[in-house]
Amino acid sequence: MNYFVSTRRVWQGLFILTCLTTLSGCRLFKKENRSNTNSATINLLISTARQYTGVPYKSGGTDKRGMDCSGLIFTTFKQVGVDLPRISYQQANIGTNVTLAQVRPGDLVFFATNKSNKSINHSGMITEVKSDNEVFFIHASTSKGIREDNLFTDYWRKCFVKAKRPI
Repeated sequence: MNYFVSTRRVWQGLFILTCLTTLSGCRLFKKENRSNTNSATINLLISTARQYTGVPYKSGGTDKRGMDCSGLIFTTFKQVGVDLPRISYQQANIGTNVTLAQVRPGDLVFFATNKSNKSINHSGMITEVKSDNEVFFIHASTSKGIREDNLFTDYWRKCFVKAKRPI
């Protein structure tokens, strides 16, 4: 009887090990799919934001008649089903911090453009990383509307506060 119980436990152990291995494989597959979905979402975010290129700046605006920087981010993310706060400094609290060397498309960037007040008052989204010193982001310029600029120009580099990966 001991031999039977011992053999049965070995088979049960092998069965459990097989199930765990199979489930582990499923988790890896799901993680891979999640990554593909994330990539598709980021591409959709960027293409959605780019549809607003040329829209004039309007404080508080969130549509094609006019937008401000956080309105662009808020509206773009909302259109792809991701809820973010409406205001730049509130958006800056969402997601994971990333360094400038780590930024990739879909990451949000935040700036303090007011020289007398160093708090976050401007936001944008990374659209393209061409090289270490050519990283483009889309945002709402007060003088030129929705446009893409290089993060590594003197102006933007000096105003940069932080970058976040929201999804």
